[in-house]
Amino acid sequence: MAGSCCGRTFRVDPRLDPAACNALQQTASGLLVPRAALQGVAPGGALGTDRSVDIDVQAPAAGSCPETWTVGARLTPVAGQTSGVVALDASPANTWVPVTGAQLVLPEAGLYEVIADVQCSIGWSAGVGNAIIDAQIFDVTAGAAVPLSARRVILFTDSTATGVTGIQANASASALYRVAGPATIRVEGSWRTDVGSTFQKVVWAQNFRFKKVGD
Repeated sequence: MAGSCCGRTFRVDPRLDPAACNALQQTASGLLVPRAALQGVAPGGALGTDRSVDIDVQAPAAGSCPETWTVGARLTPVAGQTSGVVALDASPANTWVPVTGAQLVLPEAGLYEVIADVQCSIGWSAGVGNAIIDAQIFDVTAGAAVPLSARRVILFTDSTATGVTGIQANASASALYRVAGPATIRVEGSWRTDVGSTFQKVVWAQNFRFKKVGD
């Protein structure tokens, strides 16, 4: 800063407060004033493709010195779960039947872990061959089965037993599944008997759930 007195010109350099919170710097061309702009990432958004996180930015109080910004991150995957049951006796063989109540909505684009803990039961008379119950997860929105989710829950052959018998079995139908937007998914069951008659064919989705694991 220039000034004059008694016909003489002189230069006065501005004084900087030596406090530790003063971020100004004196350079040959003048004062250097640093500036930082912080912005959080909205839920469901990401700067990369690693994980789903929310970024929290808390600004300092007005007039505080030093200005302390607090930045935090937390893993907050969206998730949901439900259950359901369906009887297959009235349904044709080799037909996928939705399990009543076992339907969920993946709320946004991303990579999800989808899991259906399934229990099936079936009764039969003597002479049954290759009685089968399968389960899978189906994307209603896309109109296609979730890849790698199909499971064989029950398979048996009984050509010698007498009277009426039955069996229960459990399986976990699961997969990693990527969607481009909101999608409705459900659990389905199917049965088949090559020889003989069966009854009391039931599929339970004991715990059908999803958790987002990436964007």
